[in-house]
Amino acid sequence: MLVRNTKETEISLDLNIRGNGNSSIESPNLFFNHMLREFAHHGNFDITLNAKSLDSNFHHLVEDCAIVLGSAFKEALGEKRGIKRYSSIILPMDDALVMCALDISNRPYFKLDCKMSEQKTEDFETVLFYHFFNSFAMNLGLCLHIKVLDGIDAHHIIEAAFKAVARCLKESVTIENDRLPSTKGQL
Repeated sequence: MLVRNTKETEISLDLNIRGNGNSSIESPNLFFNHMLREFAHHGNFDITLNAKSLDSNFHHLVEDCAIVLGSAFKEALGEKRGIKRYSSIILPMDDALVMCALDISNRPYFKLDCKMSEQKTEDFETVLFYHFFNSFAMNLGLCLHIKVLDGIDAHHIIEAAFKAVARCLKESVTIENDRLPSTKGQL
């Protein structure tokens, strides 16, 4: 279990990166809970997350959850021996079409190419979409590119991205041999 307690949030997380997609997500942001349940389901990750906001600021809540989730993935992967490491997908969801490509490289980088006209979907500010995946990538050591190819509805765009990242991570953490996936001898 990973725990992060700050003056702004209290977060506890249990993660199994090779699970069955079971989740128990508790936070005050209902849309974010929905996205994390989709992430767990489509990645086959077992996630138990309890997140409390102490300052009623969803920016801090989403960012701190991403920090904890990225750190938990990094810890679960250890030295990354045998993982596939790379993955990409183009994922449709209704009007949305999202491309995701990632490399579990221990060289964190995040790029989001997305133009969204809505500033909010349900109880979630759309700017938090960027902040979540940036914090997640930085704490996992993940090179992550998300490009929105098409879409109108912010809910569909963000959900397609969460599903795409989950599907790519699921493939990337798959064990395919017993070697380190790098010619450098480490990641």
